[in-house]
Amino acid sequence: MADTKQTIRDFLAQFFGDHQLADDEDIFATGFVNSLFVMQLVLFVENEFSMTIADEDLEMANFRTVSAIEALVARKHTTVVS
Repeated sequence: MADTKQTIRDFLAQFFGDHQLADDEDIFATGFVNSLFVMQLVLFVENEFSMTIADEDLEMANFRTVSAIEALVARKHTTVVS
């Protein structure tokens, strides 16, 4: 899933400028993003990883860090495959 993390990092880089976001750093605590960002992030995940984010997945914990987003993608892809 290293490629997944890199894809997520690449997307986030456009919002964080020179700040190197650590995989477990709280994206929302950095002060770089606003409320519109959340919608953009959900749409990015859905489009980039060809999945649908269900209402029950719309928890901040699923989008708070690069690692959390990667885990969500992995769970959703495992669910689709199973």
